[in-house]
Amino acid sequence: MQRVSHHLLLCATANKAKCCDSALGSQTWNELKSVVRELDLENTQRPEGIVLRSKVDCLRICERGPILVVWPDGIWYAEVSPSRIKKIIQNHIVDQQPVEEWILKRTPLGPTDTPPAEQIAI
Repeated sequence: MQRVSHHLLLCATANKAKCCDSALGSQTWNELKSVVRELDLENTQRPEGIVLRSKVDCLRICERGPILVVWPDGIWYAEVSPSRIKKIIQNHIVDQQPVEEWILKRTPLGPTDTPPAEQIAI
């Protein structure tokens, strides 16, 4: 079993709501994949655990997209773009310092909602 440190959920689909331009969404997703690989965050030997990434269809914000949610921290970034992705991942994931100026909202898990670390494995 691999320990997971974070799961990045990117809503970058210009679906019915048109929360973001489809080209921007696609470029942002491609950059997210590239940066995660470049920083070796999918390395199963990473002491902090691996970083998962998922492109999601809708996070029900439907404005100011692309939207990136970082779990388990519960931090939602708005207007994410290819030029912002590296700073978000480097600062938030690697350096553990969220990029305050781009945060849309926070929905952290409460202490009673947080499963033990051994249960957060894939």
